[in-house]
Amino acid sequence: MTIRHLSSRDLATRWGLKPRTLERWRSTGCGPRFLRLGGRVAYRLEDVESYEQSHYYHSTSQPAELCMGGQV
Repeated sequence: MTIRHLSSRDLATRWGLKPRTLERWRSTGCGPRFLRLGGRVAYRLEDVESYEQSHYYHSTSQPAELCMGGQV
């Protein structure tokens, strides 16, 4: 089994965000789980996909889960 990782830049591109947004999320405990590898940050693809799955909505009337310092 091969575990694939994404850099902050890769994930920011995937989601159309700035890398700084992911940095802010990490500091507040929001966003997907991540690894610190010798000064680098990496995201396991399975964690990213799990995070994406947990943020699917069926309707715009569903309240969005807002992260207030905890994992969403």
